[in-house]
Amino acid sequence: MSLSTTILTDDFTRDDLEPTLGKGDAEQIVVRNGTSWKCPTYVQRLPPCRDACPSSEDIRGYLTTIAQADKVKMSIEDALDEAWYRLTDTNPMPAIHGRICPHPCETGCNRKHLDDGSVAINNMERYVGDHGIRRNLKLTMLTKEKKHKSVAIIGSGPSGLSCAYQLARRGYEVTIYEAFEKAGGMLRYGIPDYRLPPAVLDAEIQNILDLGVKLKCNTRVGKDVSVAKLKKKYDAIYIAIGAHKGSAMGLEGENSANVFTAAGFLNRVNTGAKVDIGSQVVVVGGGDSAMDAARVSLRLQSDMDEAEADGDETAYNKARAALDAAHQEEGNVISTEKTAVDSARIVRRVSKYSKVTLLYRRTKDEMPAIAKDVVEAEHEGIEFQLLSTPVGLETQGGRVVAIKCIRMELGAPDASGRRSPVPIKGSEYSVPCDTLIMGIGQVPELEEGMEDLANKWGWLTANNTHQTKDPQIFAGGDVLGLGISTRSVGQGRVAARAIDGYLKGVPYQLPHKGKPIKTEQMRMSFYKPAPRNEEEAIPIEEAVKGFVETTQTITTTQALAEAKRCMSCGLCFACDQCRIFCPREAIHKDMKRPKGRVMFTDYTRCNGCHVCHMACPCGYIQMGMGL
Repeated sequence: MSLSTTILTDDFTRDDLEPTLGKGDAEQIVVRNGTSWKCPTYVQRLPPCRDACPSSEDIRGYLTTIAQADKVKMSIEDALDEAWYRLTDTNPMPAIHGRICPHPCETGCNRKHLDDGSVAINNMERYVGDHGIRRNLKLTMLTKEKKHKSVAIIGSGPSGLSCAYQLARRGYEVTIYEAFEKAGGMLRYGIPDYRLPPAVLDAEIQNILDLGVKLKCNTRVGKDVSVAKLKKKYDAIYIAIGAHKGSAMGLEGENSANVFTAAGFLNRVNTGAKVDIGSQVVVVGGGDSAMDAARVSLRLQSDMDEAEADGDETAYNKARAALDAAHQEEGNVISTEKTAVDSARIVRRVSKYSKVTLLYRRTKDEMPAIAKDVVEAEHEGIEFQLLSTPVGLETQGGRVVAIKCIRMELGAPDASGRRSPVPIKGSEYSVPCDTLIMGIGQVPELEEGMEDLANKWGWLTANNTHQTKDPQIFAGGDVLGLGISTRSVGQGRVAARAIDGYLKGVPYQLPHKGKPIKTEQMRMSFYKPAPRNEEEAIPIEEAVKGFVETTQTITTTQALAEAKRCMSCGLCFACDQCRIFCPREAIHKDMKRPKGRVMFTDYTRCNGCHVCHMACPCGYIQMGMGL
């Protein structure tokens, strides 16, 4: 075969090599370079999607399992099964979270820097989760050993279920105590059916219970059974009661009969209670904004990058901890605002004759609710009155008849760089209403025996392994502070491992969190444009008629195409670029080897020219000591 291109150079960078790598047939390009004492080493790096996922799902792992099915001669069905098992190792409820998660993983995805946008990870999670339900796949145990120790879990929301799953698969006897009639917590009583169908919720909860987890519903710990009694009966306790009590605005008249908190309203609707809302409903969304949290995150990310560039590990770790805290606060905000938007959309379904107005003190761009849900809410006819905030209530006969509001404007940036909403003098106005719903926050309802573990604001406190000041009791989820459901799942998993360590007498330590790979360490031009595969929405006129699910899971064809959009950041995906461009034919491929070891180097032939490192798209190949 004739060689159309030859590169002769003693010292070059990936940028120097790129124009040639992108030309013609790769098999007809040879690169000849100088030698060095360094040879390729294969270093698995942390992908930014997993770094951003609060439950640490192996996103790259399950996506590349699907994408590479044909390369390893695996059927699509078997590849999807394997993807489900990989995904459920850390999150046993993928079909649920593929529907409700605001997907911070997609914000982390390196593909967002390309024109076609980040991988549709949330859509893929839903697809893989639905595949598991359809195939009746069962969650796996980690051991056959039955441990003679038991754990009580208080609360069956996402955190309690996650902890129960991880403990049960480790051989422990687990019993969940649930105050409500059915398991699920806010997944069942705080999320409307059109976002999370009960059949999906029931299927994934049952899969966890099938591991031998016992469930006691209609049992409120602290009233029906005491915490002290549980401490005597069980070897450890995990409190995951959530935060079901809605916060009030502090305005006179808000205790009127026609005023609800968003959490209370959602609960009443989801339990089938009749709610008389009238023809004019006003929903108030409050709290901070996602844009504010994002701006703080950007500043912290800059600090972290600067510390990494300077090689200052202490400063890097400090900035990293601050950034993680900012992401947690952003989850708090999203969780709070979501109840307001959900409440407004439910009203349109409860009564098609009701006019629904949502008041928000900032602009729509700063609203932390998931963007597509805000768009859908508008399409469903919900009126947004932005840059407005309530300042009083008008009442007649024990009912609120109007909300007194004042218009706001965004003022000068404060110390964090965010623009604060400032009241405009003389801009007061009133909005008439038959029902008022307050979506400004939630707090836990602590029962007897839990108050001693709380701080002065009424939230439980625990260390980074979720152990409280009582070493026998652990806590996690929204009872520690509001956040997204995926965070609660992650906390339940960490707590389970800490409880396992506690019961074995070996304190659990959190693993070191590596640095995620960045686009600067990859060859981004290798990845060809490929459009995102989006879910289809049902017609709006059909959506508002009832509580049917408003979006449809992507098809198998879409899922296979979307999986191939994953760039496998930091782990070999057998693209063959290193082998093709190696001038000494020192690199070989064996698809029967485990993932990450498919490509390997004959170091007796390598002369350290660095070409494989330059050609590798995913940043997996580093240059280290050789022969």
